[in-house]
Formats: sequence, structure tokens, C-alpha cells
Amino acid sequence: MSKVNWQLDKSHSGIDFSVRHMMISNVRGSFTDFDATVAADPANLSDLTASITIDANSVDTKDAGRDGHLKSPDFFNVEQFPNLTFTVTKVSPKSGEDYEITGDLTIAGVTKSVSLNGEISGPAKDPWGNEKIAVSASGSLNRSDFGLVWNAALETGGVLVSDTIKLNIELQFAKAA
Repeated sequence: MSKVNWQLDKSHSGIDFSVRHMMISNVRGSFTDFDATVAADPANLSDLTASITIDANSVDTKDAGRDGHLKSPDFFNVEQFPNLTFTVTKVSPKSGEDYEITGDLTIAGVTKSVSLNGEISGPAKDPWGNEKIAVSASGSLNRSDFGLVWNAALETGGVLVSDTIKLNIELQFAKAA
């Protein structure tokens, strides 16, 4: 198979994150509006090209007040920076379907290289004959690296929001017609 384009199957995809709150629990959230493009030969991922564009305004933590704060200049500053982006720069095989996926992540106008643990599966045919591939990626990043430094001290010591953000990305693609 040669390098082909793959279209995002959004109904089988998700971008989630979690962060420690008050140093005792995790708050989870997701982005509900995103798109991704992939051009790849599943048999030879060395020349894979891929990017994800996330609408920062679509952040959803199931709390409207918190979501509003995340959209403000304290965090994503969605008026000035409406999108978060991740552009793959390198895919390094580990073993089997496991890869290290490295790319340039841009949040609030700041771009940093980030490496994620990835799994690339497929191709496989669904019951209707559509060829599919899936990409799962997870890892963590420090939000302060992207200028997201808002926080509040706790009376008992520590801070309200951890610097470490855990990411979980699950994307499924269909071979473009």
C-alpha cells in the first residue's frame, strides 16, 4: 500500500485530559470540537504526516464556570488563540503497534515539542468494507511550559491546580475514497 489520506471518524474519537485538583483528586475534561488529518502507509509509518486542530472554545469539564475560566486569558485565551494544534514531526517504532509520537504542540501561541506514547493499529475493514486505522496517544506535559501559570495557594500548603496535565487521545480514521 502506498501513502494515502485518512479521514477522521469523529464518532469513534476523543481528546481528553486530567489534572490534579487541590493535590488530592483529578478533574477530567475533554475537547468536543476537533479535526485531524493523516497521510500514511500503514505498512511504512516513517513518512507519516499528521496534524490535529482543536477548537479551544470546545473545552468541557462539566462545569460552566471552570470552562469559562479555562477559556479566559488565565489559560487558553480563546479570543486571541482559538485553536490548539499538534503537528507530528516523528514517529519512532518501539515494538509491535507501540510507537513514540513526537510533534509540535501549540497552546495559547506557545509551541513546544512533545513526545507521547502511541499505539497505531490497523488497517482493518469494518462490516461495510471501509478500511480503518486507529491512533491512541497518551502522555503528560507541564502547562507552565506553555505560559499557563495561573494558580492559587492552599492554606494547607500546595496549590489548587497541578502543573502536570495528562493527555489521552483516541482517533479512528477511514481510508479516504
